[in-house]
Amino acid sequence: MRYAVVDIETTGNFANEDRIIEIAIIICQNNTIIQHYQTLINPERFISPFITQLTGINNEMVQDAPKFYEVAKKIIELTQDCIFVAHNVHFDYTFIKREFAQLGYKYNRKLLCTLRLSRKLISGLPSYSLANVSKHLNINLTQHHRAQADAQAATEILIYLLEKNPQTTEKNIIQGEITAKALPPKIEPQTFEQLPEKTGVYYFKNEKNDIIYIGKSNNIKKRIASHFSTNLNDRKTIEFKNHIAQIDYLLTGSELIALLLESDEIKKHKPIFNKAQRRSQYAFGIFQYTDEKGYIRFIADNLSKRNEIPLYIAGNLQFARKMLASKVKEYQLCQKLCHLYDQHMPTCFDYQVKQCYGACTEEESPESYNQRANEMMLSFQTLRQKSFIIITQGRNRQENGLVIIDKGIYQGFGYLSPETDSFSSIEEAYQYIKPYQHTKDTQKIILQWLKKYPQQKIITH
Repeated sequence: MRYAVVDIETTGNFANEDRIIEIAIIICQNNTIIQHYQTLINPERFISPFITQLTGINNEMVQDAPKFYEVAKKIIELTQDCIFVAHNVHFDYTFIKREFAQLGYKYNRKLLCTLRLSRKLISGLPSYSLANVSKHLNINLTQHHRAQADAQAATEILIYLLEKNPQTTEKNIIQGEITAKALPPKIEPQTFEQLPEKTGVYYFKNEKNDIIYIGKSNNIKKRIASHFSTNLNDRKTIEFKNHIAQIDYLLTGSELIALLLESDEIKKHKPIFNKAQRRSQYAFGIFQYTDEKGYIRFIADNLSKRNEIPLYIAGNLQFARKMLASKVKEYQLCQKLCHLYDQHMPTCFDYQVKQCYGACTEEESPESYNQRANEMMLSFQTLRQKSFIIITQGRNRQENGLVIIDKGIYQGFGYLSPETDSFSSIEEAYQYIKPYQHTKDTQKIILQWLKKYPQQKIITH
């Protein structure tokens, strides 16, 4: 194989914002260096004092250096038909790919990461940074954070690893690492390959075993692959992939249980890359309250603004108001008391055209008005005061999942075997579940689920 070992220095860590200020490429074949290339690059932007202190490269040094487009052809020619190698290869490759994309050129090479390869073939190091691996192998790394020196060190690491077990390393391990190019540098290919293609919740952890991200999927392996196939082209993605050192998961069998578990786990662990509970497609709802005069009133509003259980959920405010208006007309309620008419007006429009009984002017008593308002509430499918059990798929064919809602409150979920376990009431079913907290998010998840799957198996007692 022919390898192009690459190192770059940049104005910062983020490919969509920063630029390359130096590049070095060393061509290696048959464990021998056959060509060197190095040049400073004018990034066409200011180099910060921090970067100058780190690399020794200042603004004056790059002032007359070629711009990237002037060396692009050379980079293409040098790396043609080569495996693109670097220590933490995603960093260097993403910057170079981004620079070419700015020129309208799609740059693609097979990748090999000496950081990942070192983890696989050298055991017991506290860190696998370029400096630390070089020190362990007695490689003289002078002028660290200059492209030529770092590329030279990475090349010597590569040659050492190739020579360590020449019969199998290049044929098996190297090919495996090239295939695993999309994986984060701290995740081994076998870890990914062992992931299940089943429904559940998955956890990304860092090297300290801290949970940094929680997700759910009907196909855990496929969903995680989609995380890793994302290009490193923004701050969050770069930081995200570089932090992942371990993957755990819990199978749930049911998507509903996965959604409920994910919501609870995010709130419990507060992972740094889960900034908030995932947004639902249902962000608005219809709510009910009783005013100081005793009239039951209704309002269409954002779910995030209210703590009550909604009577109805909708994807946008316009649809929620449209549904409310339809119900108000059907049950002959007052537009003003339902926030469908200017609250500053003394009466609603329907009263003016003799289609409202006068609740807005107190001509109709709360008792009379509330009778129709209660009928309207009952017409909505809601969790309010209802007790039932949702039966779902289990984690295998020998069990069922169950989710308990008691008097409108989500109580938790669990599993039972239809062959050995049974219950005759909601009270008896509690023995099969683990209790979980009822929140606005779990409430929204269950309402959304029942709306999406109206034929879901329900048991009421």
